[in-house]
Amino acid sequence: MPLRDRAVYQSDSAASHALSDRIDDADGPVLVITEDSANAAKVLAELQFFLNSVREIVHFPDWETLIYDSFSPHETIISARLKVLNALQESKPMVIVASCTTLMHKLPPPEFVSDGSFFIRKEQEVDLLDLRRSAHLKAYREVSTVLEHGEYAIRGSIVDIFPMGSATPFRIDLFDNTVDSIRTFDPETQLSLEKKDKIEILPGREFPLSRSAINHFKNQWHLNFPGKAEDSSIYRDISKGLVPAGLEYYLGLFFEETASIFDHLPEGTRIFSENITQAAKAFWDKAQQRFESLRYDVSKPILPVSEILVNPNDFLHYLEVDSVSLMEEIKKNQAQTCRYGEMPDVRVAKKSKQPFSLLKKVLEDSANRILIVAETQGRKASLDALFKEADVKPAEVDTWDEFKKSDYKFAITAGLIQRGFYSNFFHVITERELFGEEVFSTRKRKKTLDNFADLIVKNLSELKPGDSVVHIDHGVGRYEGLKILKIENRDTEFLVITYADESKLYVPVSSLELISRYSGIEGLEAPLHRLGGEKWKKEKKLAVKQINDVAAELLDLYSKRLAAVGYCHQKPQRDYEEFARSFPFEETPDQEEAIKKVITDMSSKRPMDRLICGDVGFGKTEVAMRAAFIAVSSGKQVVVLVPTTLLARQHEETFKDRFANTAVSISSISRFKSNSEQKRIIDDLMTGKIDIVIGTHSLLQEDINFSDLGLLVVDEEHRFGVRQKEKINSLRAGVDILTMTATPIPRTLNMAISGLRDLSIIATPPERRLSIKTFINQKSDQIVKEAIQREILRGGQVFYLHNQVKTIEKTAIELQRAIPEASVSIAHGQMREQQLEQVMLNFHRKTSNVLVCTTIIETGLDIPNANTIIIERADKLGLAQIHQLRGRVGRSHHQAYAYLLTAPEEAMTPSAIKRLQAISESEDLGAGFILATHDLEIRGAGEILGDDQSGNIQNLGYSMFAELLDRAVRDIKSGRLPRSQDIEKKTLETSIDFAALIPETYLPDTHARLVLYKRIASLANPSEIKEMQVEMIDRFGLFPTAVKNLFRLTSLKIQARQLGVTKITLKSSDCRLMFGEQTTVSPDSIFDLLKNDPGKYKFNGGNELILNAKITDTDEKFDATERLFAQLY
Repeated sequence: MPLRDRAVYQSDSAASHALSDRIDDADGPVLVITEDSANAAKVLAELQFFLNSVREIVHFPDWETLIYDSFSPHETIISARLKVLNALQESKPMVIVASCTTLMHKLPPPEFVSDGSFFIRKEQEVDLLDLRRSAHLKAYREVSTVLEHGEYAIRGSIVDIFPMGSATPFRIDLFDNTVDSIRTFDPETQLSLEKKDKIEILPGREFPLSRSAINHFKNQWHLNFPGKAEDSSIYRDISKGLVPAGLEYYLGLFFEETASIFDHLPEGTRIFSENITQAAKAFWDKAQQRFESLRYDVSKPILPVSEILVNPNDFLHYLEVDSVSLMEEIKKNQAQTCRYGEMPDVRVAKKSKQPFSLLKKVLEDSANRILIVAETQGRKASLDALFKEADVKPAEVDTWDEFKKSDYKFAITAGLIQRGFYSNFFHVITERELFGEEVFSTRKRKKTLDNFADLIVKNLSELKPGDSVVHIDHGVGRYEGLKILKIENRDTEFLVITYADESKLYVPVSSLELISRYSGIEGLEAPLHRLGGEKWKKEKKLAVKQINDVAAELLDLYSKRLAAVGYCHQKPQRDYEEFARSFPFEETPDQEEAIKKVITDMSSKRPMDRLICGDVGFGKTEVAMRAAFIAVSSGKQVVVLVPTTLLARQHEETFKDRFANTAVSISSISRFKSNSEQKRIIDDLMTGKIDIVIGTHSLLQEDINFSDLGLLVVDEEHRFGVRQKEKINSLRAGVDILTMTATPIPRTLNMAISGLRDLSIIATPPERRLSIKTFINQKSDQIVKEAIQREILRGGQVFYLHNQVKTIEKTAIELQRAIPEASVSIAHGQMREQQLEQVMLNFHRKTSNVLVCTTIIETGLDIPNANTIIIERADKLGLAQIHQLRGRVGRSHHQAYAYLLTAPEEAMTPSAIKRLQAISESEDLGAGFILATHDLEIRGAGEILGDDQSGNIQNLGYSMFAELLDRAVRDIKSGRLPRSQDIEKKTLETSIDFAALIPETYLPDTHARLVLYKRIASLANPSEIKEMQVEMIDRFGLFPTAVKNLFRLTSLKIQARQLGVTKITLKSSDCRLMFGEQTTVSPDSIFDLLKNDPGKYKFNGGNELILNAKITDTDEKFDATERLFAQLY
């Protein structure tokens, strides 16, 4: 049995410090039990600070669902739990921190985890059929592409699997039935990483799904629930081997006997606990209340609470004490070295001439050593500056251990702890004790190679059967799917489009560039053209004529932009490299690409006008800070424009933190500053004493002048009004402008796509960030209550958006009455600035856990602990606005939820229904840009040049219209006016007598094939082809002949486009090249071929070169054509 430290471990930093010494002395595992999930997070951070990686400290996470919930825990949570349970079976000396409410849930028996795990080793014999059956037995899900824990895919001889408890997925390559290699791979890029010798595969869930386990479940169901079992969807699903959501609360039906956490603890485990008696009993009582309210639903019968939770009396029995509490025991054991006391008042008096007077008094009166713990390195630098002004000079240390071993009387470090402690030797003081504000969380970014701008703009990857598509030669039809047909005894894959009168068009996958997803205008149905009809030709002719007119005006605008002269900033030097290295995360490739383009823009003579589009928390601000560093290094000033004072405050902290180790002067101007402070800042701006200033539109006032403005950063561009944008436009002449937004307004996006503004997309989510689960429901008190209770249970916070100031207090009172355990506060735009700021800061400090608010929260403080948002009457909000509001949550690794409450469907407008459908379909991380393109379709593109193009956009669809306009713009950029036939003609035909496709046997998933066809069609050079081949072989195995042919044909098409070839024919009888009017091939090279080998080459009709050679071997056809291309260059 585990050893018990017989008492109660109190929730403060002193106890965590004392506990860290106890843990140092423990040989085996240690379990720390806290009152709730919020305390668990604090204790976890404190132990990591005090122990400084001496041993592994892990969190045993909560399911983060309500008891009897219809949700299942996220796969990452199940993975983390199984990893801990497995480690306990191996008696690893780790420290486990968990709340009592988490540990009261019953668990599978220990032997389920140990017996249900197995290893796969290199050179092991593996039968794929047995492996597939084995994976199913352990509740892994078979998918086409492995992205998350608990998934596996089998493609030929390659097996991808993401085992529970593993940090990375694995790729197993079989040679016959022998494991040839095991490699980790990146789930984002699907590319292999490191070689491994073996992997351990844990169960896929906390319950088995073998046939015997399902039979046991069904037998137990009949014993526990009288009535017709088939009436329950849960019973029906589990009978089919499916896993319905919420099945975790039927755990007891899978086993003869379940276990508690204490059954999993190995001999010698030390247990420490907070005072959990009240919390455990309250949790049990709430579970009983929920059981009583849900037990009468015959379609979803539920087990008694005693079958799901350990009774609190039994749970507390494990923690029974003799006569001494653990806190007293800790104090008694520490009495010789460390006695704890009350923290003295050390608060900073912000308006006093001696703000650190209380801290100074403690320093003077006490002989004890004092450590200040700042939130971040940047905050540490800011505090250092404040201490210097107050003539207090702390030493700098990196860790708690370094401070303990030193003889410093007064020191400062950075750490994530939020609570200090006071003892007879040490005083640990955090920023909360000094300023009363809590820590801002750090963010990690995950590497990806997907900058999917092309797939979003061209949009074929989003297609599903029934969607409208537009073919450049035949008009608008409906996509039906992919189909493989035999043509001249060879397989060819086609994309099938249905037109009016059920006519069908089969488009070879090699010609996907002819097709775009149709995007029209709100309220208008997509047209359906007739194959061979005249209507499409007339509409296209009109549209192409208008595109020419627009292109001519664009030429004027673009030439003016090129002619504008801006400041050429110095190229980055060593100082910049050091600044870039100090970024604590690895730049993602798309973030790195955006930074490179910004550097290129700023280093040129043309003023920068770039739009950075990326979801909240994806790294746009770091791009802006790199640009700001370059501008300041060149002696220029930087203005960062934000829509709200709260955001100005947050950005000031962020910039000061990032520029902490530089000499850059940063300030902000807003209504929070006194008149005298604002006057001083304005004077300093004029004299050049301030390098970077952050503020709202007040910075655009006429009385504010700059010494030498070089860069304007506009954050949340869509929040500014027309007047502010006119003022910004007046600055465009000589100032570099960097605009950042998650969802650009349609006109801005249209300008970026059309080439009038440069566009960079950052589409990479931070590490461990989960997509936000979005639900659209009519308002229901039960849905609201459950959503709030679910979030509070896991220690989180809730935004409740009620956009009516008149009734907001009434709504808050009703919520408080319905959910007594909630702590409700209110925020709206009619509150005084200082009052609003205090409410938001209090919410950030977690003094309340439900914030009833208006859309004022659309831009504001980052609150990683808020992971549920409930939006009343979401049907009245715009698409970008809903996405911005939804982005208020989901900023940590917890599963976030967004509830969009609407009026009845019959009371909503058609455009509102479209908006809600778009937002629910775009749950993926980085979806802001996709939603902006949906908004472009729903609302129209805006008048780029003052003329209304909506008629032709409706006829062609926005994607096709924008693509044709883009061709015209490219012609303009290259210095020539476009011609109608040049814009319209964009295909390269191929005629072949061999298979060049991705066979279904190689890749069965139709959608995945379509996306790959589109990617292959967009390849532009040999290096991209090579990368694509490496990726596909890595993911799907060695190429069959048809895929090899597809890539060689793609390579030929790239060369053909460069030469101006419009058609390639590769047949057994001959090989033919047809040249277009714009061919780059010189007549001399063709004459030389005809002259030197007249029997081999022939010229036909003035534009077709024929290679007379009977070649039956496909590779020889490619070789001969490539040699011919080489002679024509």
